[in-house]
Amino acid sequence: MAAEPKEDKQGIFAAHQIAALAQNGAILSKPLAPGQIQPASLDLRLGRRAFRMRASFLPGGRSLDEAIKRHALHEIDLSAGAVLETNCVYLAELSESLALPKDISAAANPKSSTGRIDVFTRVIADRARAFDTIEAGYHGPLFAEISPRTFPILAREGSRLSQIRFRRGNTKLDGAGHAALHAREKLVSNTNPVFDGGIPVSIDLSGFEGGLIGYRAKRHTGLIDVDKPASCDAADFWEPIFSRGGGELVLDPGEFYILASKEAVRVPPDHAAEMTPFDPLVGEFRVHYAGFFDPGFGAEEAGGAGARAVLEVRSHDVPFILEDGQAVGWLVYEKMAETPRDLYGSGLGSNYQAQGLKLSKHFRSAG
Repeated sequence: MAAEPKEDKQGIFAAHQIAALAQNGAILSKPLAPGQIQPASLDLRLGRRAFRMRASFLPGGRSLDEAIKRHALHEIDLSAGAVLETNCVYLAELSESLALPKDISAAANPKSSTGRIDVFTRVIADRARAFDTIEAGYHGPLFAEISPRTFPILAREGSRLSQIRFRRGNTKLDGAGHAALHAREKLVSNTNPVFDGGIPVSIDLSGFEGGLIGYRAKRHTGLIDVDKPASCDAADFWEPIFSRGGGELVLDPGEFYILASKEAVRVPPDHAAEMTPFDPLVGEFRVHYAGFFDPGFGAEEAGGAGARAVLEVRSHDVPFILEDGQAVGWLVYEKMAETPRDLYGSGLGSNYQAQGLKLSKHFRSAG
């Protein structure tokens, strides 16, 4: 049996440490599938049952079973696949449950492919008072709240919509730590980055090849099977947006956009990163549902010069004007407990290595 990581190794767990957690019973699951463990995270699989819920909720002091009895409208069998409709809230049991040691906590996020098709997904633990947050020492089940916002999806038992990271301690870098790591590794292509809550990331509206600046999702489209890459024609789901030379884009309320960062960013092998909101006071829009960046991201591009961050953007209640170069998020770095043996990139078949402005893996012909 593999030994658990040593007590003094604080930070985000690498793939081999996650495998050791599973072997030691801290992750309870059916046998893990090939590729389920990523360099710094574990993909979570949908279980057999899902429930159509009245609304989003947090269990608070209740168990998830109690919350389901109180708020579920009906049960759905995912064993043969089921369509999850837009603007509905579902709660799906996950195949993985946890029995974490008292010094190990976890955090979840949608997978990149989930965020890029505007499926709002959050992991909930028993008696949780916050989404996507699992306290140190947690023993119990995990569920995923799923709400497709733009496209209806076909999901099934075993589908992977969320991912989870495990950590010992809190080793997120502060402003000085980000500045020191950038001096050593050149994290971002910006020549004069400002380090505060992390590495600032801004929007690129100057135009890529042919003047393309992004994509706006179409409404009333067909179905996306979340487990079938390259199964949809991008033109049936997306409207390309081109620059008109003014460096601005008006976000329409309720519409969903795929845009890209102006900066190229990279994540060194001994760190992981997460995209977080820049400041809720800078505008009525949300950026980046899927925020995990693995060790090695951007390492293969132009001799390690970095890759663009693709941004999922949704405006809220009012139209909002985005300007070229406007800061929209922080890339926050955290130390790894150990360096992964395999890094994000072509060797692992990573879908978004060397990305520019790229749609999710489900689409052909664009990106």
